[in-house]
Amino acid sequence: MIRPSPPFRPAVAFIFVTALLDVMSMGLVIPVLPSLVEQFAHSDSAAGIWNGLLVALWAAMQFIFSPIIGALSDRYGRRPVILISTIGLSADWLLMALAPNLWWLAVGRMLGGITSSSFTAVYAYMADITPPEGRAKAFGIVGAAWAAGFVAGPALGGILANWGPRTPFWVASALSAAAFLYGLFILPESLPKERRMDFAWSRANPLGSLRLLRSHAELMGLSAVNFLLYFAHHLFSAIYVLYAWHRYGLGPFQVGLLLASAGLLDMAVQGWLVGKISNKLGDRMTMVIGLICGATGLVAMGVAPNAHMFALALLPNSLWALAIPTLQSLMTARVSEREQGQLQGANNSVASIAGVASPLFFGWLYSLSSTSLSGLSFLVASFVLLAAALIGHRSGQVPEPQPTLH
Repeated sequence: MIRPSPPFRPAVAFIFVTALLDVMSMGLVIPVLPSLVEQFAHSDSAAGIWNGLLVALWAAMQFIFSPIIGALSDRYGRRPVILISTIGLSADWLLMALAPNLWWLAVGRMLGGITSSSFTAVYAYMADITPPEGRAKAFGIVGAAWAAGFVAGPALGGILANWGPRTPFWVASALSAAAFLYGLFILPESLPKERRMDFAWSRANPLGSLRLLRSHAELMGLSAVNFLLYFAHHLFSAIYVLYAWHRYGLGPFQVGLLLASAGLLDMAVQGWLVGKISNKLGDRMTMVIGLICGATGLVAMGVAPNAHMFALALLPNSLWALAIPTLQSLMTARVSEREQGQLQGANNSVASIAGVASPLFFGWLYSLSSTSLSGLSFLVASFVLLAAALIGHRSGQVPEPQPTLH
């Protein structure tokens, strides 16, 4: 059970609310951003190119700035980094609401990638205020906020789009501003000055931050699990909707219901189930079980003979969410208290690399196999998760204890 000291109990609620509002603000624009791009691009083919470019720009900014923001949070504390990033995200949505052309949208996506990198500080904050044995559950709370935001955000964005394609951007800006004001008055600092680390560009650049992952053999193995997990997961953003439409004839409403159901299951697993299982089996075995269940769910999706079986495959696949917070917990136990921000920045950079490579790979694979072996992408993703489970089982041994700083 997580028992943060009394000053931090409101902070846990703030972290949940901030993560929820930030992710909701991102989810709000999902239904309308492609149509806004198409209005500016004036053709379907050009819109596809620009959509891909905007995704790549966002991921590239995450790769570059996640370690910088993590290192800044190690130097100046988590609170200012989280607050500045939150108000910056509000400004980003405002910019995109006013965008007169595609270049403004591109700048907005770049700014969004930078400000969304604040999740490195969010995870570091939770590591600061919880003991190692409680971190899987703590990270599960953040994961539950992500899941809840991606359930509520797109649904609300679709409703708001009835008042125009720019309306969700205005509401997203307001939500991020509300999160900033809430944190300004509620959020205490979690990192005492005596535990802070001097800022150094050698640690803050993406390649420099990755040196931390190479500093320990098990940490390097777990970072490979992190990459493979996100690589497989981006299958959903790349082809899930197309696959459901072409193979099972599911329209936008039905696919939306499936994605909402997946988000609710993910929220339940990360917000409630992961703490109970990790307390009994430990973080390593819980992570491995989650990866194997995710692989099973992907196989079921790839071979499902009808839409009902395709939908039922969400049940084993939802247990994939067991792996995310437990992986974070295993990794935070392998670095000192002063390096938590740097670790989260490096992790986010690894996830960003997967976010660029995976949609391109699975989109290409689906284009090759859509006529005869349309489920091949799901089968390949399942093998990726099984590889991650094997590496995680070998790399997740009990670490040497890190020195406690006084």
